[in-house]
Amino acid sequence: MGLIDDPQVAVLGRFLDLAVHRTGLIGANLANIDTPGYRTLDFDFRQQLEQAEGQLRYASWPGGQDSEMASEITPPAALASDPAPSFAPLPRPVRGLMVRPDGNNVSLEREGLLLADTQMRYNLAIELLKDTFHMLSSAIHEGSTS
Repeated sequence: MGLIDDPQVAVLGRFLDLAVHRTGLIGANLANIDTPGYRTLDFDFRQQLEQAEGQLRYASWPGGQDSEMASEITPPAALASDPAPSFAPLPRPVRGLMVRPDGNNVSLEREGLLLADTQMRYNLAIELLKDTFHMLSSAIHEGSTS
């Protein structure tokens, strides 16, 4: 398996997609901080990443999830044929937040912390992808000088 076919690159791509989706949700929550009756929306980042990873692993494999071989390995060719089957995280109302008299439960502090956490996750994924592509570039350049 080559570096370019690495399933980890596809998973990191999905990780970035989730971070972007969460940033959009946080922005929507903050934009509605004064909207009467608005309820904070979010999703479980880890659960959605596991779901996205499962879709990447089995979506393009002949026979899908029911294939015996699909449960053991994921071939690079399967990932390359459709590297991003469609998915979207399912935002849900967040329970347990203090509701103001107008029915709104958006917390500026909570959203600020989530935004910082999401930004750190995004930056980490970008650095991991940069390292992966740097290794690929180094391998290409070493091969051309031999």
